[in-house]
Amino acid sequence: MFSLLSLLPAFVASGALASQQVIETNFFDQVNFTTLFAPSSFVDHKSGAATAWDTKTWGLTSYARTEPLRCFGNDGGALYDVAVIGAPFDTTTSYRPGARFGPNGIRQGSRRLSVESMNVPMKTRISDHLRVVDCGDIPMVYTDNKVALRQLDIANAALVSRESLRSSAQLASGLKSLAKDGKFHPRVLTLGGDHTIALPLLRGVAAIYGPVSVIHFDSHLDSRRPKSPPDSPWNPDEEMPVSHGSYFWYAYQEGLLASDNRNIHVGIRNQLYDQPLLDQDAEIGFQIAFAEDIVDVGYKGIVDRIREVVGDNPVYITFDIDVIDPAFAPATGTPEIGGFTTREIKKILHGLSGLKIVGADIVEVAPAYDFQAENTQIVAANVGWEFLTLMAQTPLTV
Repeated sequence: MFSLLSLLPAFVASGALASQQVIETNFFDQVNFTTLFAPSSFVDHKSGAATAWDTKTWGLTSYARTEPLRCFGNDGGALYDVAVIGAPFDTTTSYRPGARFGPNGIRQGSRRLSVESMNVPMKTRISDHLRVVDCGDIPMVYTDNKVALRQLDIANAALVSRESLRSSAQLASGLKSLAKDGKFHPRVLTLGGDHTIALPLLRGVAAIYGPVSVIHFDSHLDSRRPKSPPDSPWNPDEEMPVSHGSYFWYAYQEGLLASDNRNIHVGIRNQLYDQPLLDQDAEIGFQIAFAEDIVDVGYKGIVDRIREVVGDNPVYITFDIDVIDPAFAPATGTPEIGGFTTREIKKILHGLSGLKIVGADIVEVAPAYDFQAENTQIVAANVGWEFLTLMAQTPLTV
């Protein structure tokens, strides 16, 4: 049977015990665990295997091997450029629940990814430009949606209001920040969670940068005005609560979205009750690139449309995994056929290089409905990695 003791002579820092002798009780204090637990390949870490254990993940499954931090606890004073957080919330879904397990699933799907690896088509290594850390999941109660969303609202606002690691250097070099206060702030990549979490996330970035242009990858509009139909279970004086189909209406009401229709849905293909829903969507500031458009204009046409709409505005990307065809990403709450392939979505995202992305999220991953091969979780993890690459390429400067 394999034994750790059989490896010890080769990994003891002092080189002792190469000969047969009794192991002392303090023997394990001499073991160089950094070397013992180093990965078998130097491909995984640009600084070499020797730094893998003691300074990075401690063996935890963090997102894309980013450094885990207690961002609201003992590591509250740490500086970084991007914080990854999980939002385990799914109690405003309209069909299949399970997205509360999405953050863990996406982290599982990211085990082969690393922020220290090169994104070859984009010619970018994330860690050359950004310190990315994983702050873990935000505790969100399961019995009260308002309280849960408030927890995320406050946590996200606390993260984006801090100064980023490179803030002082960027200001000293004469760069002017896009933020209203003139400082450089961390960006947040959020792993959802159902899509309602986008509302508190937008509040956080809008407080720093003002109204933002939203690029919304989804098969559904999510902009429905909450209005109870006749003979509904709601009383006449009761407001329908926010859900994953109405949060954009609330974002519009709160002034979080860029004006002049500088926001865009990408990949829409769901059924609608009637035409007025499209008219209402345009009224709150969105344009639409339908999923079927890619057949006629190709991925370049989709990219051109997105860039034309958002221009030079600060951009927030919110990505519902159901924008991908269920053949590639089945594990979601409201699947729709006829979506983008994984190759198409990568080419579209690569075409967004140079946009000033202030934050992003990946939502509606429900691992319970996935294949054994974890297809959806792997797709979502790779989408997040592309988001980090886009952030690494473009600083948030005027």
